[in-house]
Amino acid sequence: RHRCCHRPTKIYDDGLQPIRKTEYLENYPGYGNICPPESCKPKPALQEDQGRMDGTTTFKSDYLPYEIVTRPFRPQAEYRPKSGKIDLGTVYQRDYNPHKIGPVTLARPRERKHTSEAKVDTIPTYRDHYRLWKSQRTESCKVEHDYEPPSERFGNPSTFQDDYIPRQPNPPPSCKPCDAKLPEGPFDGNTIHRTAYVVHEMEPLFVRPREEYKPSDQPFEDLTTHQRDFKGIPGEQAKSCKPENQKIGSDDPFKGTTEFQDRYQPYLVTAPEFHKPTEYVPPTDKMDLKSSNRLDYIKHKVAPRVPIKPAPARKTTGPFQGKTTTKEDYQPWRVCPQGLIKKEEEIQKPTGRFASLTTFRSHYIPHQANPPQSFKPVHAVPTGVPFKDETLYRTEYTPKKPEVCPGVNPGALGYVYVNTDPQGHKFYRQVSPERSGSSCSPGPEEVPAVS
Repeated sequence: RHRCCHRPTKIYDDGLQPIRKTEYLENYPGYGNICPPESCKPKPALQEDQGRMDGTTTFKSDYLPYEIVTRPFRPQAEYRPKSGKIDLGTVYQRDYNPHKIGPVTLARPRERKHTSEAKVDTIPTYRDHYRLWKSQRTESCKVEHDYEPPSERFGNPSTFQDDYIPRQPNPPPSCKPCDAKLPEGPFDGNTIHRTAYVVHEMEPLFVRPREEYKPSDQPFEDLTTHQRDFKGIPGEQAKSCKPENQKIGSDDPFKGTTEFQDRYQPYLVTAPEFHKPTEYVPPTDKMDLKSSNRLDYIKHKVAPRVPIKPAPARKTTGPFQGKTTTKEDYQPWRVCPQGLIKKEEEIQKPTGRFASLTTFRSHYIPHQANPPQSFKPVHAVPTGVPFKDETLYRTEYTPKKPEVCPGVNPGALGYVYVNTDPQGHKFYRQVSPERSGSSCSPGPEEVPAVS
């Protein structure tokens, strides 16, 4: 019953004959002549070769090619200029009478300069006519109420208190199994699969023989459309416009002197002298901040400039003369709106009423729809007998205690090293019984662990 937590191990053969019985066979009762359900998996069968697939489809067999006719197009008429002279005269040129135009006289009056020495009255009209009213402050109409908390207890019950009915809780029964004693003796790990499995011989896998390549007897048609339709036109090869690469000059070494070598005179060059700046020495005397403007300036008392504001004009009580040159000389013309230049429609609009009858409405035949049959089960009347939710697994289940791998710390768990198998697995034997509250003491057994 031990499973190593490190890596998969090999079943250790201790030489004892296995007992091919399980707890499932001993405790599971049979229910009549009920056979297990058959498997829906298809049986493996070899499919025979049904011949080569025919490559013709329904579209290929029923398709009828139609002759494609190009759509005739209307040839464009040839442009022919009209004979005669174009009359460029307009109604404006015919009815217009030229007039002599003189300079326009300005209707704006000349600028008048006010040279009055009177003092400007700076009191505006708003201040002159406005008088303050002695108004009293309105009192607030709000009634002030001081909050006083109630001294008595709130006695009205809530809706929850009126409608709530206390009920006694019924806890569900516990499905936890009772504490059972562990079975004595070694664990029998044989299953039905191990005992009832029949080994069958595997048939050899069917391998289709490879067909030998047979070359075709007919000659290969390697003539393409380009090779068949292309006809080479004889012609001369185009001449290159690139000039020929001709070397100008000779490969002999230069013998002689140049003008630079004859006339060059070397000069003595001296290093440039660097000017050393003088050190700044601050003055020791006090700076005289008096200037000619401060010494010779004479202050004069000048009065502020009087603002040039026109005197308040008198208000006239007569009617306003609103006649202007534009009102007297301008006469509005009656303008008629120009009509829309719209071409006549080539396709005339229908004048009758739309019939609103489509092909679908004319050919549609209504059918009565049959609702599908409902497979919902009939509502069963619940019985008063309580539901028995106990199963064989709950009643017959015995909890097992998880074991610890002895390879982690064999001395503390009470295991002694026995031997090692070829796969590198170490086996330990339990010397002292496990620490448990049960009174039973099982015998020592060998347990595998990782090296």
